[in-house]
Amino acid sequence: MSRVRGGSNSTQIRVSTEQVSAPVDRIDILIPLDNKAIEHLQNRISEKTLIFGDGNRIKTELPNFTPINFEQEATVLGNAIYANIIATSFLAHILNIDIEILKEDISQKFKQKGEEVFQKNIQALSIGGKLAKQASSLITVSIRPNIPKDKKFLMISGYDAIGLGAVAGGCNFISSYPMTPGTGVFTFMAQNHERFGVVVEQAEDEISAINMALGAWYAGGRAMVSTSGGGFDLMTEGISLAGMIESPVVVNVGQRPGPATGLPTRTGQEDLNLVLHAGHGEFSRIIYAPGNLAQAFIIGQKSFNMADKYQVPVFILSDQFLVDSYYTTERFNTEKLSVNNNIIRTTPEYKRYAMTESGISPRGVPSYGDGLVCVDSDEHDEAGHITESMKVRKEMMDKRLRKLSAILPDILLPTLIGSGDYNLLVVAWGSNFSVIKEALQIIGRDDISFLHYSQVYPLHVETSNYLNRAKTKVAIENNATGQFANLVKLETGISFDHKILKYDGLPFSVEE
Repeated sequence: MSRVRGGSNSTQIRVSTEQVSAPVDRIDILIPLDNKAIEHLQNRISEKTLIFGDGNRIKTELPNFTPINFEQEATVLGNAIYANIIATSFLAHILNIDIEILKEDISQKFKQKGEEVFQKNIQALSIGGKLAKQASSLITVSIRPNIPKDKKFLMISGYDAIGLGAVAGGCNFISSYPMTPGTGVFTFMAQNHERFGVVVEQAEDEISAINMALGAWYAGGRAMVSTSGGGFDLMTEGISLAGMIESPVVVNVGQRPGPATGLPTRTGQEDLNLVLHAGHGEFSRIIYAPGNLAQAFIIGQKSFNMADKYQVPVFILSDQFLVDSYYTTERFNTEKLSVNNNIIRTTPEYKRYAMTESGISPRGVPSYGDGLVCVDSDEHDEAGHITESMKVRKEMMDKRLRKLSAILPDILLPTLIGSGDYNLLVVAWGSNFSVIKEALQIIGRDDISFLHYSQVYPLHVETSNYLNRAKTKVAIENNATGQFANLVKLETGISFDHKILKYDGLPFSVEE
């Protein structure tokens, strides 16, 4: 979990012969570094959990607790801070991980801090190995590697995947103001801006960030903003501006529980309504919600082409669980991906908002051609000049809204997992993809299938057909009101029979 103000925190590592990308409640091995960790994880500790902790620091009567003096051993190196590296080495030895891999990681992280610090961390690795040898009689872990030789894998996070997708989509400008959990995408772009040719601007606030992005698109760039719900609130006037001037823009909204500051370092799916209705007035938009890292990459890439093609705001609804999770995924196939640029060279007669059947006007940019590219936040005519004509007003509104129909062929089909002959249909969106998929694999019932939406607006036209085939329909979401279920009912008139809702700030586990 991300932490802003400190406090007890934990990292869960899940190891399996098969690929896994969902959290479980079960804890097989626990290494608490302070006593608060026991309280923090109390409801997940069972009589089968093996606990290895510092006997002087951890006070517990739990069974299967074995005192391992990580901190005492660290003081030999002159500082208790080395206890975490000793514990890491202890765990690595238990899991039979090649210690050379760990040494290489230590070198990358600590070499720049000086030779003395680096060498003490290397010594901490040796101490951890010695402690693991002492505990070998208590635990034996047998791991069978199962990596296909014909495939290549990445170990990345959700914010890496979205950032890589954006780069693959031609993103060359990002302006943001830091806000958890949207900051990770911004940080990724900043760390790699020279490698990928991306201009990175940390704006003074979210209002500036969205307007900078619109300015970049106006000038011919491909821009992105990354934020969270509270920051996005401040951007809504800019989103409405994008709707009026028909500017493309891509916005990643890292969801976290609200209202207000809420639980700033936890996860949720509470901002669908916010993004769906953001901005005064009525205009077209596209909303994606990736379910795993592969989808995050593909959607990150697709968002820029869709924004460019339809000249609308495109939103990526991620969340803290998705962006802060790392796991093994197959290397992304980029062979069929392309950056589709729809900018035209203007003529002297060019009109930025020329009427078209699809509602999409040819988009020019300043200095590319001979035409004037005039845009205005007031209602305007085809040339972009301010108007108060009621006739032109209606024509322009109808033009902008026609884009929703134009978008239909490019809407992502929801993913159906299981038989098409189902009695019970589980429906979810966004980051719950992997956890529900694994849970249903364990249940193993042929009459239950899972429908996952990675595009939540506009809804695919097949939605009604999927739902009408089910005798029982169940929506699973990380919010208190069933926002997606309500959207489905609004769009199709179909209600869900049951809603399984979780909104305590944690993701669903496979057991749940």
